[in-house]
Amino acid sequence: MDLKKYFDDTKGLGVLATANADGKVDAAVYARPHIMGDGTVAMIMRDRLTHHNLQSNPYATYLFKEDGPGYKGTRLFLKKLREEQDSDLIKELKRRQYVADKDETKFLVFFQIEKQLPLIGAGKE
Repeated sequence: MDLKKYFDDTKGLGVLATANADGKVDAAVYARPHIMGDGTVAMIMRDRLTHHNLQSNPYATYLFKEDGPGYKGTRLFLKKLREEQDSDLIKELKRRQYVADKDETKFLVFFQIEKQLPLIGAGKE
């Protein structure tokens, strides 16, 4: 699957799940990820619980359900590689501009995809 084309063309609902060092889980609604030229996944985030969890536990899962009837979508199992704070690349990648978020610190967090599965089922082995 060409993930860049998929996320550029497909509307839906995304959820990013993380856990802290003690295993306490969090899940938050997130926009479609940005697929970079090197195949990494980038997500823009504020300094909130999801970002905090990634400081002590680099693993996350992104679940994406496509708009429409049924349960079509994908799950990405991710590992954090690095992050940038308030970089120019964030401004380039942002799909929306909110008036209230101009002064809030933003992070661009890069992940490698460790595994991809369909939204429902175990996928092809």
